[in-house]
Amino acid sequence: MLFIFPPLAKACEPPAGIARIAGFLRANNQSCSLWDANLEGQLYLLGAKQSPSDTWSKRAWKNIQENLDALRSPALYKNSDRYERAVRDVNRVLAQSCSGTENTISLADYQDAKLSPHQSEDLLLAAKTYKHNIFFPFLQKRLPALLSNYNEEWIGISLNYLSQALPAFAFAGYLKKEYPLLKIVIGGGLVTSWLRSPGWINPFTTLFDEMIAGEGELPLLEILTKKKTRQSKPEYHFPDYTGLPLDKYMVPGLILPYSASTGCYWNRCSFCPEKAEGSSYRKRSSDQCMNDLENLVDQFKPTLIHLLDNAIAPSLMRRLIQEPLGVNWYGFARITQELSDPAFCEELKKSGCVMLKLGIESGSQEVLDAMDKGIDLALVEKSLTALYQAGIATYVYLLFGTPSESITEARQTLKLTVRNAKAITFLNLAVFNLPRNSAETDSLILKDFSSGNLGLYFDFHHPRSWDRKAVRHFLATEFKTDPGIRPILQRDPPFFTSNHAPLLLKSKEHTQ
Repeated sequence: MLFIFPPLAKACEPPAGIARIAGFLRANNQSCSLWDANLEGQLYLLGAKQSPSDTWSKRAWKNIQENLDALRSPALYKNSDRYERAVRDVNRVLAQSCSGTENTISLADYQDAKLSPHQSEDLLLAAKTYKHNIFFPFLQKRLPALLSNYNEEWIGISLNYLSQALPAFAFAGYLKKEYPLLKIVIGGGLVTSWLRSPGWINPFTTLFDEMIAGEGELPLLEILTKKKTRQSKPEYHFPDYTGLPLDKYMVPGLILPYSASTGCYWNRCSFCPEKAEGSSYRKRSSDQCMNDLENLVDQFKPTLIHLLDNAIAPSLMRRLIQEPLGVNWYGFARITQELSDPAFCEELKKSGCVMLKLGIESGSQEVLDAMDKGIDLALVEKSLTALYQAGIATYVYLLFGTPSESITEARQTLKLTVRNAKAITFLNLAVFNLPRNSAETDSLILKDFSSGNLGLYFDFHHPRSWDRKAVRHFLATEFKTDPGIRPILQRDPPFFTSNHAPLLLKSKEHTQ
């Protein structure tokens, strides 16, 4: 079976989902191959002939291979100015590849001026008019070569992000037209959100033979073996990245993604999309995780491990302290008592932890309590200080515009951020979106957020008159302009954001 990871997503690391499935299927005697069409498609566009007219585009086009090589070299990340120039020049070439089309493309996003990934009719039209997609020349050249000796019945597509939706449907349309005997199964994060939306009625029956919500290993094994396996005990195996172009990603060395769990062990935060979708928490044992990671490090020799969990379990952190992998790592964590302990943070640093992503969300305890976040601000500040003193960078996520917030609470978040600016390495500022299947929709006056039957969020009349326009105005005129916060925002890597942030830590001091 061929698994396709379509454009467009950040091309920093191999796709974890299809590698996890590959490890499982291969361990259960099912052959499969992996195609990172996202990485290859971007490199194809970056290498295609252009005739730029402006000075910037000419320079960027002339230096494209040099800049790509630099992004794969550690030396670039030691000079923040050179790094930013290289990234912006590569992005310029990619953006110019869409010149004269309805598409807008960057290293982090893909949009179409006429078609929306929120509308099923537009997605079906993208499938029907696949030749109009910017990636069609690449698809037409590459896919027939991959399928020249293909004797399988199924092809899988992994669709995780909105930015992948239109190209993914164009790929599916091409397959249906040119290879009508092949069956297509589609899954991934975005597909899971669609299938678990209230009132879901499948509009894609003519395009996909199967759609899978959640983890796909067992359903795919059943499809391939034509047997019910859920009552048996299939062989588990750690992810297998064999066959992916591991030396071609836009990073110096291999960043290896790994999931120790699905869902979140807290799983109580109001407005959490995964909670709204009913995603349960499932965790591999620390023994299993350590065995997996040791094998992956031995086989693939990564320079950095990206732990993909919604929140890395403290038990796994303790095992990483006890049995360091000899490789740096980073990922999301909840603020817990462990992180407020300077000694624990020192040991965490020694284990290879270079950065933790922290969903702090708000500087108002009332807002945190209303969200059932399960943390208190005193612990937050102690943890930020302990992590900073240990030398662990922080990528802090803040959320504005929740129903319990007003400008008063937003200014409390501003004060918290300024007060702890020295301990905050990077910031992500988000405006709140209300998940469509959130239980809290019953208590709010709703209005459409996006004009499409596949929209994942509602807009709403804010009970405290703190709407999206007001939030954006506050962020632009107060939050982002604060002299204590501006340097943090300027550190954020363009386009690649948190995926490149751990690579820049040696070149960017996060002291104020």
